Amino acid sequence: MWAVVGTVLACIGALVMGVVVSFLTRAAAAGRSRATLFAVAFPFVCLGWAALLFVLQAVVNESMGRDAGLGDSWHCPLPNGYALLMIDVTDQGWVYNPKTQGGGNAVSEREDSVSGVRKVQVAGRYILAGVDSHAFENLGKETEQIDFYFVLDSRTGKRTNLSSYDALRTSASNLGINLNLEPIYAVYSRYRFTWFDVVIGVSLLLLPLITFALLARFVIRTRKSRGPATQPATA
Repeated sequence: MWAVVGTVLACIGALVMGVVVSFLTRAAAAGRSRATLFAVAFPFVCLGWAALLFVLQAVVNESMGRDAGLGDSWHCPLPNGYALLMIDVTDQGWVYNPKTQGGGNAVSEREDSVSGVRKVQVAGRYILAGVDSHAFENLGKETEQIDFYFVLDSRTGKRTNLSSYDALRTSASNLGINLNLEPIYAVYSRYRFTWFDVVIGVSLLLLPLITFALLARFVIRTRKSRGPATQPATA
């Protein structure tokens, strides 16, 4: 879908830029055809560059356990070796240990993997969370229902379920943790995006801007190369 949208926008951009540059260089002595050709090609060059960067970041991020940024699943590793996964919705998902799973986006329920997680906090080796045990029934609904909480030790894989927020706060205090649960998507965003994504984002903008500046310079120089003045006709 995005490839089709990008191609349509590139075609529209090529048409507009071609017409504009052709008009601006209508009185040029030379270089008008090249300037127009470069202007028409510019949107397609940008589209190709964006596609190349998308494939690059997708390959690198997927190899690091992060989603490619396209599709209906979101996943990322946590600093203690565990991971987050959300499918179709971003208000609840899984906290799990990738090492004990079969791979892919299929996560089975185990002591070291929990579904229906709505609120999460990562504190060193510990993961604290609030869970909606009816997450499947509540899929797509605007609800913040939480039935129980847990503290999971990422080193041992042991999970302690707690029936109330007060019990979770007491358990966190005993571990020397200042309790601060956040929506699962907020935690995902913190660990999904890295310096690599910043580099990709800057590169996505930098090359088109440089290319556009060079194109603008070429168009201005072409526009200034006026043809010889037309001599008035004599009787």
